[in-house]
Amino acid sequence: MTPIPPADPRPLGPLLAELRSARGWSQQRVAAELCAASGVPTLTRHEVSRWERQRRLPGDFWTGWLATVLGVPGELLAEAAAHTRRLGVVPAVVDRAGSRSRVALLTLAYRWAADPSGASLGGPLAARTPGAPGRSAGPAIPGIPEVAELRRWDDLLGGADLAGHGTHRLRRAAREYTVAGPTGRRRLLPALAESAQLAGWLAADAGDLAGGLDAYRLALRAAVAAADPGLAGHVLGSASHLLAGVGDAPGALALARIGYAGCRGAASPGLRALLLHRVALAAALAGRSRAARQALDAAERTGGPGPGREPPWLYWLDAAELAAMTGRALVAVGRPGPAVPLLTPVTGGRGGPRRAAVYGGWLARAHLQLGEVTAACAVAGEALLDAVRSGSPRAVGQLVEVRHRLATHRDEPAARRYADQLAAARPYLPCGAADGPDAVRSRRPGVTRRTAHRHAGTTRSTGTG
Repeated sequence: MTPIPPADPRPLGPLLAELRSARGWSQQRVAAELCAASGVPTLTRHEVSRWERQRRLPGDFWTGWLATVLGVPGELLAEAAAHTRRLGVVPAVVDRAGSRSRVALLTLAYRWAADPSGASLGGPLAARTPGAPGRSAGPAIPGIPEVAELRRWDDLLGGADLAGHGTHRLRRAAREYTVAGPTGRRRLLPALAESAQLAGWLAADAGDLAGGLDAYRLALRAAVAAADPGLAGHVLGSASHLLAGVGDAPGALALARIGYAGCRGAASPGLRALLLHRVALAAALAGRSRAARQALDAAERTGGPGPGREPPWLYWLDAAELAAMTGRALVAVGRPGPAVPLLTPVTGGRGGPRRAAVYGGWLARAHLQLGEVTAACAVAGEALLDAVRSGSPRAVGQLVEVRHRLATHRDEPAARRYADQLAAARPYLPCGAADGPDAVRSRRPGVTRRTAHRHAGTTRSTGTG
């Protein structure tokens, strides 16, 4: 069994939300208890909400009273507060709705870590999500693809094209679960969990942060209820990937570590390697280079995917993908030299347009770190064409990041050419993608004529998270 690197102190916001939820208290109740204990009558639930969302951190006065009313050692909250100050609060890119969804998922993840049986998580449909409307969903929608088929579509198309299909697939799974009897519900739990995980992945690829996190929350409930810790860990790994992509490295690291720790005893070699790579990337983005290297070393020791031993939903993971993930983490920790040969084989359209675009963006960043501006712009230009073919706002976001990093080289001819390429490609990119993945809204379901043309001849998998 591969040990996970030692865990850091928890961020204060999710910890407060977890402690409150464990007592069954509302934010209003916490505020009332704090006012009664401290003798200060002016604290409101809005301030408690800001602490949990990490928009603000409580001072020493309120940290002490929080420990008193929540019944925990003062050192626990003080350490979490100090850790959160070092990391910084939730990035501005996590908007208000996304922040609420983030805290809810982190709280649920911590509860699973504390109670692996899942008894304290509630039923899989206890929390309403956009993808799980319950009994009011209306008649079934004909022609909704099955999960396996939709995953294969995701090999070729981006979230902007498929997020609506993922939502419809999840609604149908939730409807079937809701109307089934107790025996039928147990049988349908795995399908519900897989549908929710895929819906979350597609929403994330389309730039819908809150929708992706809400779907992952439902997926975690369903996977735990189905007694499938491997799938539960995969759900948290996928959610970690989403938060890492929007700049929330602390949240991404917490979810990746909980996911790995919660399933490592039951996970296949490939899943363990994947989750350790999630830990490595989040740690690297959080500036924790040593933890990132430890996770990469542990991932290498797993040996990678085992033939015939991996779950069906991990069919896309192969040695090339794991090598590229290693290269991406090395770029994030500032080691571009060994990253370049790991990233190069999956760029230039090899393995599918989205994968080529995403890793092409990281390869361009590696060249920039090496001072090779011309090479970086050439790679980014090729990746931009793959981003147009993929229809993935997430892929485009990587290349917008390259443009930002080229700002200090704006006077060089290669940088100007790349800026012109990005501007010329704007009409062909997913709506809003040229301004960053957080600006994107999912399209209505359906494959457009443009996407049908751009994916002609593409056959290999690109990974479904």
